[in-house]
Amino acid sequence: MKQGIFEIKSNIALTATVYKMVLTGDTSAITGPGQFVNILLDGLFLRRPISVNDCVGNELTLIYKVVGKGTEQMAKMVAGQTLDVLTGLGNGYDLSKAGDHPLLIGGGVGVPPLYMLAKQLRAEGKSITVILGFNTKDEVFSEDDFKDLGCETLVTTVDGSYGVKGFVTNALPENYTYFYTCGPEPMLKAVYKATVTDGQFSFEERMGCGFGACMGCSCKTVTGNKRICKEGPVLTKEDIIWEA
Repeated sequence: MKQGIFEIKSNIALTATVYKMVLTGDTSAITGPGQFVNILLDGLFLRRPISVNDCVGNELTLIYKVVGKGTEQMAKMVAGQTLDVLTGLGNGYDLSKAGDHPLLIGGGVGVPPLYMLAKQLRAEGKSITVILGFNTKDEVFSEDDFKDLGCETLVTTVDGSYGVKGFVTNALPENYTYFYTCGPEPMLKAVYKATVTDGQFSFEERMGCGFGACMGCSCKTVTGNKRICKEGPVLTKEDIIWEA
């Protein structure tokens, strides 16, 4: 973990509620896809955890959804302003398990961390299928980003206004060697039940400190309690215990 001051390079709207922010600063603590950062915002006590969409050189890309005071404040920020950011948080995805044809499944704002993962897997020569799930056509983002990487990219919408009608589980392919997923818990539970291989789940969880000190985001696993911000946010399929 490293704390630093980052300057906003750009901050643009991708949809009515989803924004893409590019920051410049010391990114040396970011070691792989699936990690997150924690952002300090004026007037707010708790930092806001945001997953890393991409990291190249000294540029850090975040994609976030406006859901409360913190993200509302972020959406109004412009190039040249600065943010106090904790970087290198969370364990991230383990790429060594992927096999030749990994499957990536993202729902809503669970989509962003899968981009850096897909980019690194493509660099290793993997053939990738990506499924992106949204409620409606107006919420779709990042589809072209994955296609530009050379991924087979499928989009599902609950209302059928774009792509495959239904949920991400309605678009699962027959053949894949391993899977990686991130999204809301109901989606993760459905993916858990529908998939036929091992895989890794990135959990979205409310966090206090973001680096394991407060124990506010701990959850039960088959190997004992784990903190989503520290031992997570990525847990393996065989490690998960779903609460009733």
